Amino acid sequence: MKDPVQKTIGYRLTHTARLQKALSARLLANLGLFPGQESVLKLLCEADGRTMGDLASALRVRPPTASKTIARLTTQGLVERRATDGDGRLVRVFLTELGRERGASIDGVWDQIEGEMVAGLDNKERKRLRKLLRKVEKNLASRLGTDGGLDDEVEAGDEDEEG
Repeated sequence: MKDPVQKTIGYRLTHTARLQKALSARLLANLGLFPGQESVLKLLCEADGRTMGDLASALRVRPPTASKTIARLTTQGLVERRATDGDGRLVRVFLTELGRERGASIDGVWDQIEGEMVAGLDNKERKRLRKLLRKVEKNLASRLGTDGGLDDEVEAGDEDEEG
């Protein structure tokens, strides 16, 4: 008989998230990246030359955590720090050419992970799963008194799903 805990939604979500994270780490390693570094590269691909504070805020981490990640990416030759003209205290982070190439490869990794996660689900099931997960996120965020970084926009076609 299975452990009753394994039948809970919390267990299923946690276990699924761990598996997704492990697969992500494996695929990112093929690009020479560690988990979390891909988010920084994607942010810089969207808007290069961000400040450390902007990166920390966008990543929803404390500044020392962002600083450590940037230090590692700098060592790998993927980003560089530059002082702002006129104010040497304000440092901005820019992608190197190698960083830009790696950043462009990340979408392929994310697409592969997404495809493997939802293999065997049709489009209607995928939309329903996204909708249900958004509801769970809202419940948890509400309990914590935060928006949890939720995007309240309904995806195209999701509004047609039955509640």
